[in-house]
Amino acid sequence: MTGTAISRTERQVIPRREHPVLEKPAVAHGAEIHDLVSRCRPLDLNSRYAYLLLCAHFRDTCVRAESRGETVGFVSAYNPPGREDVIFVWQVAVAASMRGQGLAKAMLRELLGRDRTGKWRFLETTVSPSNTASLRLFHSLAHDLGAPVTESTLFCAAEFGAEEHEKEDLIRIGPIPYQLQRGETQR
Repeated sequence: MTGTAISRTERQVIPRREHPVLEKPAVAHGAEIHDLVSRCRPLDLNSRYAYLLLCAHFRDTCVRAESRGETVGFVSAYNPPGREDVIFVWQVAVAASMRGQGLAKAMLRELLGRDRTGKWRFLETTVSPSNTASLRLFHSLAHDLGAPVTESTLFCAAEFGAEEHEKEDLIRIGPIPYQLQRGETQR
């Protein structure tokens, strides 16, 4: 809350936060998603064209969070070829104004909840070792799902060639209990 200080005798009114709407992105959101990711370092920024393709070809496995007409969160994901039981999360972006409110985890839960058949038994992603916020997010999600998590190196730094890039560790969560994918709580 910004503005004037309130004395102890005044009643403090805190504005109610609007909960973001979680939805499948549309092509019209591609440029806005690109702009969001550009503000979410250390994420690698892809071309606007890549985000347009994600919104057009992979919208069923991506999640857009919208608040007050603005894109405030985005998860890009896909099924790796020949691995129908895996959903691979490529990027998770959350606007600075929405961080610390559980939006990233809510978008991941929304994504998992779309799997009505229970075919996605594993969630995979890569995270650079210095990205501690993402490491915490995925370990917390695994804990909430009651699913094991493993880590191994997928791409070493040398594989990025001349680009100075940290290694990318593969985080694998699963098997994910089907009832928890649908949003039921662990007992």
